[in-house]
Amino acid sequence: MNSPNLKKLYFKDTSFANLMTHRIYNVLLYASKYDAFMLEEDGRIDEQIFNEYTSLNLRYPPRFTLVSTEEEANTQLRERQFELIISMPSGDSINPFEWAKKVKTQNPHIPIVVLTPFSNSVSRRIANEDLSAIDYVFSWLGNSDILLAIIKLIEDKMNVEEDVNSVGVQVILFVEDSIRFYSSIVPHLYKFVFMQSRSFMTEALNEHEQMLRMRGRPKILLARSYEEALAIYEKYKRNMLGVITDVEFPQYGEKNKQAGINLCNEIRKYDKYIPLIVESTEETNYVEAREVKADFLNKTSKTLLLELRETITDNFGFGNLVFTDGNTGLIEANIQNLRGLQENIFSISDASLYFHVSRNNISRWLYSRAMFPLAEFLKNINVDNYATNDLVKVRQIIFDAIVHYRKVKNRGVVAVFQRDRFDQYSNFARIGQGSLGGKGRGLAFIDAMIKRNESFETFENTQITIPKTVVLCTDVFTGFMEQNDLYPVAMSDLPDEEILKCFLKARMPQELIADLHAFLRAISSPIAVRSSSLLEDSHYQPFAGIYSTYMVPYTPKSKTHMLVMITEAIKAVYASVFYRDSKAYMMATKNVIDEEKMAIVLQEICGNAYDKRFYPSFSGVARSLNYYPIGSEKPEDGMVGIDMGLGKFIIYC
Repeated sequence: MNSPNLKKLYFKDTSFANLMTHRIYNVLLYASKYDAFMLEEDGRIDEQIFNEYTSLNLRYPPRFTLVSTEEEANTQLRERQFELIISMPSGDSINPFEWAKKVKTQNPHIPIVVLTPFSNSVSRRIANEDLSAIDYVFSWLGNSDILLAIIKLIEDKMNVEEDVNSVGVQVILFVEDSIRFYSSIVPHLYKFVFMQSRSFMTEALNEHEQMLRMRGRPKILLARSYEEALAIYEKYKRNMLGVITDVEFPQYGEKNKQAGINLCNEIRKYDKYIPLIVESTEETNYVEAREVKADFLNKTSKTLLLELRETITDNFGFGNLVFTDGNTGLIEANIQNLRGLQENIFSISDASLYFHVSRNNISRWLYSRAMFPLAEFLKNINVDNYATNDLVKVRQIIFDAIVHYRKVKNRGVVAVFQRDRFDQYSNFARIGQGSLGGKGRGLAFIDAMIKRNESFETFENTQITIPKTVVLCTDVFTGFMEQNDLYPVAMSDLPDEEILKCFLKARMPQELIADLHAFLRAISSPIAVRSSSLLEDSHYQPFAGIYSTYMVPYTPKSKTHMLVMITEAIKAVYASVFYRDSKAYMMATKNVIDEEKMAIVLQEICGNAYDKRFYPSFSGVARSLNYYPIGSEKPEDGMVGIDMGLGKFIIYC
């Protein structure tokens, strides 16, 4: 479990962009003219679905094409591509079952769903129909939520195998044969899972990653018989987050009043601790549910949906990870995020830690939040190899795994700076929404290249990385200039000293001061305050050495003093944009000073402290082309100039 090979296997970063590759973009809705009018005019189906997707941070809402006759439906199928067909029977005017058979012979890959009003006569009709060409039958309750649930249920079925095999996406199995009941429950399940997904989006480092992480949400699979449910469980049992099952449904072709309990018994043979939820209209099934260690819910309860949500939250790893004392029931820790687990792992009692690790509660919580590599690694911890009063090694394994995972996750990503998340294990973050500037872009690119090059991981006792970096983006510069009305001074012909004085007197935004204070809490070395203008490091017109760079010493006894020095250094770098030499260089390179914007790179200095002095390790300049090759050297091999210390000699030679 601690071998380097296993860590490399489990701790590769998850590629969320490769999940949910099969989507439903176009839906053919076959309904009577009245139903079509109701959906299109009164229901505004496209608008409702779009609003539903937007409210849940979902992308790619499908487009609906409404048809009211069989001829129109067949014409649309010939002329356009559809990923889903929804048919709404209305009296005798539409018979979706016979039409579906014809469609399936020509389009076997298109799922067909019947959406019908709920009534006893409809139920009797469906019971006597041939449903071989129908994938699902749902009850139309007049709410567009059911349409979103149908689309997502089909998409989950289309993507589950690939997504489970590629990264270990989790599965929730819902077993129910009552059309009326699963038509009510499935939309609520999806709503709840989407809300959970929005909460674990915060573990992502920027907005783009947050949207991609939504693809890692648990898949919901619906089974309507014992055989179908058992087949799904057997296929995905290693990635099953939990099971929700009715008690009475078909088993071996006939209704069985104990089918749900039989299914739970089969599941318990493989997994003693997987969460099971049994639902039934018969209160007498409570005893049998407890015998298979399942939670019981009464389907006739007026608060069923609320009870179901609470039970899923408590058992499926959703919500916070709560560590309780097994004897007293008192809460020892209420963990909201990964950093919280890292900070509390050594303070939790041995008994509570043993309870949660032995039941895979920690790994299940991580799985539900789409942290698949870490969850898979911790799932393999066998606490039975340790005494319950001596779990020091287990704590250290969990702590080291979290640290390693966070480092892997942070590498190669420009994170949005968050005060409560940035710590000594963070790597590269941005404050603001503007550009990173030339140096910032270059550092971000190098960080991404290091992450992609797996050979860098093969050097023992060596970590190849960039120093901890925070970039103040160009919009921070623009805000600072405008709020302090500095442009008239900056564009004037005043001496450099006067311009610097005006900039040093200016005020920094309080939000930025708070961010810088949080940054200082996470560092333990001197800081380089470096310019990163839009034009720096540009091809053919390098601005290296034009703007100022400042070194701020590390003062652990007075972080406030260090904060003052950093803010003064930032102002001074901003001022250097408008120094006389800078303006002259801008004119010489045919650039306009008004268009120049400055980002700031705050970066830890690598080195070692000896007595009261800090000595940087080495510095250098890397070039991808060697313009002056000597002997057997080739231009495309590039070259690197390295110097001890800060490397001033290299810059000016």
